[in-house]
Amino acid sequence: MKKYEGLKLDEERALYAIENAEVENCVFDGPADGESALKESRDIRVKNCDFNLRYPFWHVHRAKIESCRMPDTCRAALWYDEDIRIQNCDMNGIKALRECDQIQIEASRIASPEFGWRCRGVKIKNCDLESEYPFFETRDMEIDNLRLSGKYSFQYVENVVIKNSVLDTKDAFWHGKQVTVMDSVIKGEYLAWYSEGLHLIRCKIIGTQPLCYCKDLVLEDCEMVDTDLSFEYSQVQATIKGGIVSVKNPVSGSIEADEIGEVILDEHQRPGSHCVITAKRDAAAR
Repeated sequence: MKKYEGLKLDEERALYAIENAEVENCVFDGPADGESALKESRDIRVKNCDFNLRYPFWHVHRAKIESCRMPDTCRAALWYDEDIRIQNCDMNGIKALRECDQIQIEASRIASPEFGWRCRGVKIKNCDLESEYPFFETRDMEIDNLRLSGKYSFQYVENVVIKNSVLDTKDAFWHGKQVTVMDSVIKGEYLAWYSEGLHLIRCKIIGTQPLCYCKDLVLEDCEMVDTDLSFEYSQVQATIKGGIVSVKNPVSGSIEADEIGEVILDEHQRPGSHCVITAKRDAAAR
């Protein structure tokens, strides 16, 4: 393999279309302000490099990127890529990952608005992510131990499995399809409205007006904290440990919790709605 080591490169397409190569201890920065340093490359290994310029990894196939730094000046770092493994990297530019296939990210720190849009086959493990609008229209994703600080997360995603994570986000999973979340904390507002096939297992859900307008919603052994006006117009099967502040106008299924502060079934119920709602402690007292 050809090796590029200890270089400082700032020209346009500095290492354009290299193949079977290693790039190590290089800095991509300088007055020429060139873009697309490794565009159209194949079968490369990149280690301990600084990418201070824009669009370094576009149309790259089969790459391993280790211990690299991409500050906020490194905009749109990875687009249209396939079969990329990223490990122990800092990714801090806007739109850092988009329209990519088969991406693995491990032990990395990411601060990137609009991160991970329209990707397929993404695996994320042991990462921290700060993003205003992450994972829009991404599908076939596996996530384990992600600590997310977001706003509008996982909109229109499909076929996603999340484990052992903390998702602190204004809302999440709107219009998502076939999403499973296990052993995780989900904190925010208006969780998963309009979702289909959402399955929450042993999760802690925190925040107002969650899980409305859902189809085929399942909660198993979950906790719900400060969750008022829950399940409005949803098809739901739920078993809840502890209490729910209030439940409003579910469409069908069953909801079982230790306590339910208020059940609201008003004139705005959908015609034909029937949901079995059980507060176990109240039932035991009777």
